[in-house]
Amino acid sequence: MSRGQIKNATGDSFFAWEGDVLVVNILGKPSASKDAIGKPKGSQLKISVTATPVAGKATDHMVRFLAPLFDVAVADIKVVFGRENVNKQLRIKAPKKLPAVFAQESLFDAP
Repeated sequence: MSRGQIKNATGDSFFAWEGDVLVVNILGKPSASKDAIGKPKGSQLKISVTATPVAGKATDHMVRFLAPLFDVAVADIKVVFGRENVNKQLRIKAPKKLPAVFAQESLFDAP
């Protein structure tokens, strides 16, 4: 699979399901005042973290912040690309719960 196919795995949405794996496109905001999930911006979900963007530390912090929100272990979240970039994609294996922003987006997808 080429990188372009990976990037487009979610289509027009910021997330997509591949079996029990949730693929999420992220627009990261490091050095924020607090850790928070923001609103979708195009085909990305804005996520702010307090960590500084040094050698991927902000992305690592983001993964640790997100794990309990999806009720998964940190090891169940894989950074596909963008560990040292604000544009990134995560693959979350078998999340047991979803933050509210995912339910809101799903309403738009319903026929």
